[in-house]
Amino acid sequence: MNGRVKFYEDRNFMGRSWECNSDCADMSSYMNRCHSFRVMSGCWMFYDQPNYMGHQYCFRRGEYSDYMSMWGSSNWVRSCRMVPWYNGHYRMRVYERDNYMGQMMEMTDDCDNFMNRYNWSHGWHSCHVMDGHWLFYDQPNYMGRMWYFRNPPNRLQATGAT
Repeated sequence: MNGRVKFYEDRNFMGRSWECNSDCADMSSYMNRCHSFRVMSGCWMFYDQPNYMGHQYCFRRGEYSDYMSMWGSSNWVRSCRMVPWYNGHYRMRVYERDNYMGQMMEMTDDCDNFMNRYNWSHGWHSCHVMDGHWLFYDQPNYMGRMWYFRNPPNRLQATGAT
């Protein structure tokens, strides 16, 4: 299934618009800004910086007339990536130190509180996605800032995650 999203420069789906159906590393050549959008199909990760950098936000089908108030920031979407449909196993290894060092835990399913489930009070600092797509949140119960990890590329590293 292909994804499709339509971005608007102003709130409430007003102003110049641009329709997207694939990853876009830098939306500045299409729009000056983005204050609202409609996700018509697929699941998307939006980033507040070009080249898939900065804060990440996941959106599914729906209308978002003023998403900036939802984000609680003045930044707008600068790049986007479609999350491909995946129907398979999920497997990821997280490590307590950078460069895949230290204690390792393997995950194969959802976890609403990583620290409690694995009795890690110090967080994790690197990960290796072996199968599937993963969203990590910096707060329990799927709250707070999120990070999207996928395979490929096969080895991904997050630094400073707690």
